[in-house]
Amino acid sequence: MSLSLSNLKSISKNKTRKRVGRGNASGHGTYSTRGLKGQKSRSGVSGLKRLGMKKQLLAIPKKRGFTSYRPKAEPITLAVLNKSFKDGAEISPRALVKAGLVSSATSRMKILAQGTLTLKNLKIKDLALSAGAKEQIEKAGGTIS
Repeated sequence: MSLSLSNLKSISKNKTRKRVGRGNASGHGTYSTRGLKGQKSRSGVSGLKRLGMKKQLLAIPKKRGFTSYRPKAEPITLAVLNKSFKDGAEISPRALVKAGLVSSATSRMKILAQGTLTLKNLKIKDLALSAGAKEQIEKAGGTIS
C-alpha cells in the first residue's frame, strides 16, 4: 500500500469531540444523541455517566475497617532481652537489629515489661519503654537515655 494524501491518518491522540445540537444536517440535531425524554435527555444533567455511578460503587468490593498510616511499635519484651543480651549491654535500635529482634533500626520499637529482667546495669538508648519496664530496668541498676 502506497502512502498518499487519501490514506494519511492523524497521529494525534486527542480526538475532536462530537459536536451535537448543530442542526439536522449534521446528523446530530433534534434530540442531539440524547434519545427521547427522561432525566438524561434534559439540560442541567451534567456528567451523564454519573447516573450509573451507584451501580459501579456497589460492584466494587469494600475493605472494611481502618488501617493506620502510622505503624505500631514493634514490641520487645524483657524476657527476650534476657536471652539476647548480657549484663552491662548497651541496648539501642542498632543493637536490636544486630541481635535480629527487629526488622529495621528506623522502625518504631518499645520495650515491654513481660517477664522479669535478670540482667544488671543495662544502658537503654533511644527506645520507648512501658512504665513497668522502666521500673524493672532502673531497679536492676540500668540507665535510660
